Amino acid sequence: MEKVRVKRDLDSQEMLRVIFDYAAKIANERRLDNLLMLMADMGRQMVVSDRCTVWMLDRHSNELYSTVAHGVPPLRIPSTAGLVGYAVQSGNPIFIDDAYTNAEFKDVLQHGAIATDQRTGYRTKALMVIPFRNNEGEIMGAYQAVNKLTRSEQFSQRDLEYLTLAASYAGKSLESALLTAEIEETQKEIIFTMGEIGESRSKETGNHVKRVAEYSYLLAIGLGISQQEAELLKIASPMHDIGKVAIPDAVLKKPGKLTDEEFEIMKSHTTIGYNLLKNSNRHLLQTAAVVAYQHHEKWNGRGYPCGLQGEEIHIFGRITAIADVFDALGSERVYKKAWELDRILNLFKEERGQHFDPKVVDVFMEQLPQILKVRDEHSDLASEEAAANGKLARNEPAAK
Repeated sequence: MEKVRVKRDLDSQEMLRVIFDYAAKIANERRLDNLLMLMADMGRQMVVSDRCTVWMLDRHSNELYSTVAHGVPPLRIPSTAGLVGYAVQSGNPIFIDDAYTNAEFKDVLQHGAIATDQRTGYRTKALMVIPFRNNEGEIMGAYQAVNKLTRSEQFSQRDLEYLTLAASYAGKSLESALLTAEIEETQKEIIFTMGEIGESRSKETGNHVKRVAEYSYLLAIGLGISQQEAELLKIASPMHDIGKVAIPDAVLKKPGKLTDEEFEIMKSHTTIGYNLLKNSNRHLLQTAAVVAYQHHEKWNGRGYPCGLQGEEIHIFGRITAIADVFDALGSERVYKKAWELDRILNLFKEERGQHFDPKVVDVFMEQLPQILKVRDEHSDLASEEAAANGKLARNEPAAK
């Protein structure tokens, strides 16, 4: 085992500083992985342990999982496994001075911590496991601390009280984060479904909005846009054609060329989509409103509905424009056959600085291998084959 520096327990003032410092960080953190890491770091500092792991209970799979743990990769184990499983199932904390001499949990330790030590060379001695609960009193997971770093090398009753305090705080904070995550996932699902509805009216598949979303994300990252904003665009872009819900079938599904009057009706889907979304206070729907409104604007100012030019067009509108055109040209539609890749790329080169932002075209070419990978993974044919295989697995008759 790697020799670690002997430390001392925190005094009262230091303990308060740790608690207040992490309370502020935790209150402002929305990503679950980051929140779990903050929880683990807080617990490790409070009890002066070498390692600390925050385990979450997945009731659907009946497993315990940890996306962050000091010194070990992400883990997933049965909910009854090991000391953590025992603590979660019983609801009682576990307090062990030495894993190699403990009699009460001898069998569990032999197959768990001790077996792991033999593989890794690490020496597990002191252990604490504290379950934590949500506001309804249901167990959500557990804190696990390994190896006290003070001279005694043993956790004290005071450490148990501190980790219990951290566990109580963790349960409340994680419940809030999980609820927020669930709300955000529900919003994403609703937005994606609405995008599919808009496309399905013009006989497009749901894969079109998936592909446009993925292309938009890749282009945003390639342009140096932050991960958070790129994710936002990915979630919002499926709504780019939501205004098509109000376009008459005679226009939307017409197999031939549209008349000037029909084209004016078709163009109105941008304004309709914008008006559907613009009044929301949610950043996500405001972004979707911008995308719906501006994805047919052109760099040279000859697009619609506003004739915006150059950087007057929001970067999200410029990105979605090329993502949407690439997928539209490469897909067979009621009014045209799919274009070959070389023909599409030649068009993009010609329209660089005309229809499309030159920088976005350049990034598109750089990201082309990834974009083509996405196109293959989410192709309509691949989805049809997967659906057919699913029916065969369920012994259902395939569609004829």
